[in-house]
Amino acid sequence: MAERKTSAFKERLAQYYDELKWLYCELYHNDMQAFTYFCSMLEKYEKMRSKTLKAWDKKRTQNPGWYRDNKRLGMLMYVDCFADTLEGVREALPYLKETGVNYLHLMPLLKSPEGRSDGGYAVSDFRSVDPKLGDIDELAELSDELHKEGISVCLDFVMNHTSEDHDWAVRARNGEPGYRERFFFYENWDIPNEYEKTVPQVFPQTAPGNFTWCAEANQVVMTTFYPYQWDLNYRNPTVFNDMTANMLYLCNCGVDIVRLDAVPYIWKTLGTTCRNLPEVHSLVRMMRIAAEIVCPGTLLLGEVVMEPKEVVPYFGSVEKPECHMLYNVTTMATTWHTVATQDVRLLQHQLGTVFALPKDYVFLNYLRCHDDIGWGLDFTFLKGFGITEKEHKKFLNDFFRGYIYGSESRGELYNDDPRLGDARLCGTTASLCGIEAAEYEKNIEKEKRGIDLDIMLHAFLFTLSGIPVLYSGDEIGQLNDYTYHENPLKWSDSRYLHRGKFDWDAAKNRKKKNTREGRIYTALEKLYRLRGERKVFESAADTWIIPLGNDHVLGIGRYFEGEKLLAFFNFSYLPQIVWTGETEPYKDLFKNKKADANRIELPPYGFCWLWKAYE
Repeated sequence: MAERKTSAFKERLAQYYDELKWLYCELYHNDMQAFTYFCSMLEKYEKMRSKTLKAWDKKRTQNPGWYRDNKRLGMLMYVDCFADTLEGVREALPYLKETGVNYLHLMPLLKSPEGRSDGGYAVSDFRSVDPKLGDIDELAELSDELHKEGISVCLDFVMNHTSEDHDWAVRARNGEPGYRERFFFYENWDIPNEYEKTVPQVFPQTAPGNFTWCAEANQVVMTTFYPYQWDLNYRNPTVFNDMTANMLYLCNCGVDIVRLDAVPYIWKTLGTTCRNLPEVHSLVRMMRIAAEIVCPGTLLLGEVVMEPKEVVPYFGSVEKPECHMLYNVTTMATTWHTVATQDVRLLQHQLGTVFALPKDYVFLNYLRCHDDIGWGLDFTFLKGFGITEKEHKKFLNDFFRGYIYGSESRGELYNDDPRLGDARLCGTTASLCGIEAAEYEKNIEKEKRGIDLDIMLHAFLFTLSGIPVLYSGDEIGQLNDYTYHENPLKWSDSRYLHRGKFDWDAAKNRKKKNTREGRIYTALEKLYRLRGERKVFESAADTWIIPLGNDHVLGIGRYFEGEKLLAFFNFSYLPQIVWTGETEPYKDLFKNKKADANRIELPPYGFCWLWKAYE
């Protein structure tokens, strides 16, 4: 039995060996000692992988396109917000099963210093869980329980930087040989100042600049995100080897979807933006190969919050794939733009680009996540309508804070930069849809309109190919949590506005159809069930924009194996009528009745899914 396992590893290694060696030696100047160590490290972690996880790998590899079907539903959550601890999440498993979730993204939970963690993204130990949440054994046990229920486990792998408290950083500060080379240290500000000429700032208000003076080392260190997050130097093969080992360690703890955090930033070259450089793609491809060799059931999810032309290359090519999945971040931002403007033309343009991509490309689609909304829109396209970037971003931010007449949205700015007018936005889906303001005013009509908008946006989300992902709490329409203003560890980061504790008392209302929680939960449950029952929602379906001649209504068509879907979404607060020219009989899936597909009446923020099957 042992010999057969070793042979399986050697077979996979042989399959990728030539390409892996070529990429590694090109990047690391033919350092065969480092490459040999890398290969031996892969074998070590393959041998450490449990029989249970190897069986999970085998099941996945027998159906490599398993994640492209129409039965996936994701949810992302902070463990402490949802259920306090990993054990609490395990105890809440019945709730997760009830929602239909089969892809669970546990937000950063590894050890990080309190007050200097950036929400867990400043990792001080890649092999230890934050003690407040549990330990690494409990993570493995939870993963095992989730796998038994058919639920995949996603975890962030923060690969661009470590916490300043990480062992490598501590040793670097102390001057231990070999450790400052794992970061970017400089004797003075000369080279850092050269970097600053071309490298943009990520957080210009809360963490300006890309370098920090380290008094203990008496040197300058690169800190692209926050001063307490030290950028790793991937020009050093030791960094790549050890970080890949950390990733594989987590995979052996049952993590089967690895979210590569801030992956566009991981290679630095003076005189460039230090974003999306060619070497990044070599590193990601090697990490993909490492996973294919050691834990072939693992998926890589790339966090690439960039303009559209920079996102797609992270899929790699058919022959040499990189990430299995990417976030559909531009569609998310464009969706909220459409809510504010009630004009679907930019969204049509964005979706047309996505629909034209190969069907093998799988996007994670979402309305809200743990992060802010950055207005990375196609301003070149909008310029054709006389829309300018700075002024339009201000309009969007004013609209979603309720500063514009007629807006019921409630949100807050994040990292406001008055000079560039480049602030981002925070808020839960429900609060941005106007539900919070309506409940505060006790205005039943406004509340209905906000709930209808919330449900319509989720129906749109479920119509897209790929994997729909909910942010924990959105299934019950959870509102903004303003208590972060009272917490000195959080009050400078407005993203905590939508990172509030899951309201378990409110969740009890999900079975009461006349409540906000019940109306949203029931609708989303129905949308998910209908999506899973109809193969027209498979990612392999043909998709297209339906021209309607109405700038308030978005029309999407889908066709797959004899099933056709016409989906319509009214982004206006006024009722709309559209004509399609369709004369065939259709069924309204959501209302479960026959429908006229030629003349469609949509109430304010209404939608419909019209379906038919061909013999």
